[in-house]
Amino acid sequence: MEELLKANWDSRGSESMTVRQNGERMDAAPENKQGGQGENHDVKKDHDEKKDQELKKEQDQEQLIREAGQMTLDENAKNYKIHLLSIIGEIEGHECLPANTKTTKYEHVLPQLAAIEDSQEIEGLLVLINTVGGDVESGLAIAEMIASLSKPSVSLVLGGSHSIGVPLAVATEYSFIVPTGTMIIHPVRMTGMVIGVPQTYDYFKKIQDRIVGFIASHCNTTEDRLEQLMMETGILTKDVGTILVGSQSVDEGIINEVGGIKEAMAKLYAMIEERRAN
Repeated sequence: MEELLKANWDSRGSESMTVRQNGERMDAAPENKQGGQGENHDVKKDHDEKKDQELKKEQDQEQLIREAGQMTLDENAKNYKIHLLSIIGEIEGHECLPANTKTTKYEHVLPQLAAIEDSQEIEGLLVLINTVGGDVESGLAIAEMIASLSKPSVSLVLGGSHSIGVPLAVATEYSFIVPTGTMIIHPVRMTGMVIGVPQTYDYFKKIQDRIVGFIASHCNTTEDRLEQLMMETGILTKDVGTILVGSQSVDEGIINEVGGIKEAMAKLYAMIEERRAN
């Protein structure tokens, strides 16, 4: 009986055995390494899935910023989850403004505010404001939603918070304005056709009373003082009203404090900590 044992190496470096006995050929199975390869494959798969999830989260975040000027701040050392809402440009009403106008749309903001109130993860709201004002009904709707939140909220006026932007600035539990920030307080005005009858002016007065009442109930000034600022004739050229710069809005009791993003974030952290403690 003739036996021939031959050892050779395959391309993977594993050894295979060829045995010939009585003219028959038998190939021994190579060493099984599937166990280790399977484990490596699972680790790589988990890593890829995690990477895909992080990429999708970043893409969703970027889309939310582009469409609504909103994002979630959750990279802080305290692990607080804070929602950032930016109110910019013109507050859009029930009609779409021109495409080249930067706007804040109430149909984007109101559902998000409802989601913030309903969320068990989001612990606070930071509102950044740089607006020229806009539609009264839409602005008051957003302001009322912010004011009725149970979560801690802080606003920061950057650039300007004019007209209906004033109620938005004071709607939060605490407010800041940068030193160069401005606030313009003026009477209600309307575009388009106006019927020149006493009832029209009564309607204007009712709208103005709603705005003044909201502002006075959410800051440290009075309705009488706000109306005085609205009717001032010696400050704005060819217009009626008052412009307040930085600390002037604090002196009038409208804004709580002069500060920037550092102070606003620190205040919001403190409010969240206090809420957790209670």
